[in-house]
Amino acid sequence: MTALALPGSHTQDNGVTPNEFREGEAMTSRNKVLHFAGRRAVDCLSCRSSPFCFTGRLPVDEVPELGDIMRRRATLDKGDLLIAQGSPFTSLFVVRSGSLKQVTTTASDEYLVTALFLPGELIGLDAIGEGRYPGSVVSLETATVCELPFTEFSELGTRVPELRRRFLCHLSQELGSERLWMRLLLRRTSEVRLAHFLVAMSEHFRRRGYSPHRFRLAMSRGDIANYLGLTMETVSRTLVRYREQELLATRGQEFHILDMPRLERLAETSGRRSSVG
Repeated sequence: MTALALPGSHTQDNGVTPNEFREGEAMTSRNKVLHFAGRRAVDCLSCRSSPFCFTGRLPVDEVPELGDIMRRRATLDKGDLLIAQGSPFTSLFVVRSGSLKQVTTTASDEYLVTALFLPGELIGLDAIGEGRYPGSVVSLETATVCELPFTEFSELGTRVPELRRRFLCHLSQELGSERLWMRLLLRRTSEVRLAHFLVAMSEHFRRRGYSPHRFRLAMSRGDIANYLGLTMETVSRTLVRYREQELLATRGQEFHILDMPRLERLAETSGRRSSVG
């Protein structure tokens, strides 16, 4: 679930610190990308995230060929660095389980949470054009990913037209999502922004067969605030208002949506902000 960083993002209390980007033991490449040990073929058909991956509905006889070029990696622990900002682009990564965030450091040393990656989603699409990863990607919780070397993937795409078509469709959908986030959130109030975010997370869990009303988010309040271009204090106050209005109940990282229709209506309103909270 990628999204553009919104104006008004803050570095104070944003849940991101340089010390969080600790390097895993396997991180030995000069490119500062956590490379995978071994070239074990990946069985895409047996992957639980396959139905949500862009390769999910490829003809069965073509999927094994894709699995042959994928590399499976060891489990990432919370806070492990998968990709370092500025590293040369070599691969895309598919999230198998868990969740990760992308954090971009600006020239003025601001830390912006610019993307959230959930199971089935691709990491690294925004690095294809410039040839470098524009942000550091860090695991929010225990997570596993597969590496898809881009040169080999491109060559396979010339032999499997359906794979190339699905990849282009995925790129188009990502572009559409970026524009939707900008249209819906750029000038909306904090209540509407947060409602959009929670409804989107609810839909994510629903599509994967989990409860859309009760779910756990590995993101801290600071990460959520930064991602939505708000302060952590504003997010906390907004959540308090949701609880008072009996829209939502929270306990740590657990969220319980009490009134989905009302939350969806709030997310769809055109409330404008006078200033970012």
